[in-house]
Amino acid sequence: MTSLDATGTRTNGEDPGGEPVTTANQNTVVDDTSVSALLERGRRLATPVLRAAVARLAPPMDTVAAYHFGWIDAAGRPSDADGGKAVRPALALLSAEVAGAAPETGLPGAVAVELVHNFSLLHDDLMDGDEQRRHRDTVWKVHGPAQAVLVGDALFALANEILLEPATAEAGRATRRLTRASRRLIDGQAQDISYEHRERVTVEECLEMEGNKTGALLACAVSIGAVLGGADDRTADALESYGYHLGLAFQAVDDLLGIWGDPEATGKQTWSDLRQRKKSLPVVAALASAEPAAAELAQLMAADAKKSQAEFEDFDEAEFAARAALIEEAGGREWTSQEAKRQHSTALAALEPVDMPAHVRAQLTALADFVVVRRR
Repeated sequence: MTSLDATGTRTNGEDPGGEPVTTANQNTVVDDTSVSALLERGRRLATPVLRAAVARLAPPMDTVAAYHFGWIDAAGRPSDADGGKAVRPALALLSAEVAGAAPETGLPGAVAVELVHNFSLLHDDLMDGDEQRRHRDTVWKVHGPAQAVLVGDALFALANEILLEPATAEAGRATRRLTRASRRLIDGQAQDISYEHRERVTVEECLEMEGNKTGALLACAVSIGAVLGGADDRTADALESYGYHLGLAFQAVDDLLGIWGDPEATGKQTWSDLRQRKKSLPVVAALASAEPAAAELAQLMAADAKKSQAEFEDFDEAEFAARAALIEEAGGREWTSQEAKRQHSTALAALEPVDMPAHVRAQLTALADFVVVRRR
């Protein structure tokens, strides 16, 4: 089991806050082989359907989307670039099995959720000015902002098209869940942007934003396959609760990686969230603490807010490192690490009343464990 040390490098047996990793799963370690197999199944089953969906797009959007997914390089040559973790497709296929259906039953949901997720990435990269994703230049950097917007919009439309094609009652129920999750995802992005321009954000506001931005779509992913498989709303709602809290755990770890993550693992710049002045959980928790470092951090961030982005980007590494050190000294790093564990425990508790095969429950547990110990 691995986690971040103080320099952003993962170390055995510690979590991002520096304590031994324990989960709600009685201190069991993640079975990397099992999780890898689940993620690989998601990719193997969803990718052909995803490619066929993208092929429907008019040129050059089909090519731009193929670049974003890592299927081709910037020159249009076939590529095997990192296409992401595929957690959402894996969850959608697994949720079909909760309902007693074959995993393939969840394929329209798996592909639809992945399309919405990538719509959000294309737009987020442009809005945040991120130049790197998955160790490659982002779409807006290679193909321009207009294509990033258009392809994102096209993927969003494709998601609903794919999900509604079976024309069944279950497809209609699944689409309602996806559209609700998509709206909440957009709400979360709007909140995220607005918080960048505020001097203070509460921990509660930050958790609400991250629940919308990350939790809502993961919640949809882990219920949509079950809905397509004929599960009732009570089962689907319990699975959504698991996915929502798993999303909060996922985002808490993401926030730790956004400050202390190893760029070679994350594919982003050092101190990436600090460079963008994000009010992420470690920052917000640090500012809310009573530690002396919190007051010093608040003064620095108030001064930072008056600078232009160009001035801010001229900071050297030592200045970002100093801010990261203050966040850690004020307790933001430790609090966020513990919050990831709390959300992980709440996610697993949501599964307790759901009747499902034992191997499916074990796999959902393994995926939850994977989320809180991942390094990218």
